[in-house]
Amino acid sequence: MNEPRWLSAQFPYPPGLDRVPGGTMAWVEAGRGRDVVCIHGNPTWSFLWRRVVSALEGQRVRVLAPDLIGCGRSSKPRSVAWHTLDRHATALASWMEARRLVDPILVVQDWGGPIGLLAAARAASVRVSAVCLLNTAVLLPERFRGTRFHRLARTRLLAPLLFRGLGFPLRSLDRAQGDRRSIAGDVARAYRWPFRRLVDRAAPLGLARMVPDSPAHPSVPGLTQVDAWVRAFPGPMELVWGCKDPILGRALRRHAEQLPRARVTETDAGHFLQEEVPEIIARSIRRLAGMPEAP
Repeated sequence: MNEPRWLSAQFPYPPGLDRVPGGTMAWVEAGRGRDVVCIHGNPTWSFLWRRVVSALEGQRVRVLAPDLIGCGRSSKPRSVAWHTLDRHATALASWMEARRLVDPILVVQDWGGPIGLLAAARAASVRVSAVCLLNTAVLLPERFRGTRFHRLARTRLLAPLLFRGLGFPLRSLDRAQGDRRSIAGDVARAYRWPFRRLVDRAAPLGLARMVPDSPAHPSVPGLTQVDAWVRAFPGPMELVWGCKDPILGRALRRHAEQLPRARVTETDAGHFLQEEVPEIIARSIRRLAGMPEAP
């Protein structure tokens, strides 16, 4: 896979490739030790985790970060309709089983939360030992409303023009950050790189439309299973949140109240908090792995 030097300089991890239902799933791996699986959301890819990987360098962990189908270096179905919670979870569960993970710590953000937890529930040979939730939504809401962003994604004519024609929202990721400088220059360029061709831009729109707007939405059965799984999860759990996130910042309160055993860490970061507070996320992972706190 030929990649530009400016990208390889930032993300020097050659991908592994696994066949899964839906295509080929790319993934990167770094380190040796306890398995840590990091799942990204919309509209990002495994590049999102590089600063967390750096913060864990020298620790006894093996970080694995896949690209969801339609994202990063993975296969890119051209149909927006391909993107359903069920299909993504099935593909990710297949990848998890192929990697033969041993008691992994699951670290998830944005759509990586529901997709990752539903995949964990379906992967019979994988026993997740700990969970770290980062700015995601894994509990069923009382009302299905979504944000203006998600309502925009459902418009018939405007959404395809914006998402597929103009590459929205990839040129405005900085607007979801606490510090807008955290996604700029070659970093912002790297997020856009997998979607540089118009034909490869189905995933950002498809994933946005996966957010339910009614109890009859196709995502609701899977989200119901995710809700049950996370409430029943017996292992250690942490919530690390970017409270300046305009999309999911306010979701922290509901998750903290309904998951009272989880340790909560609030930060001034935005939605893509991996770019702003990687050390804090790494500290959470080390705790979940049972490593001693740094002095």
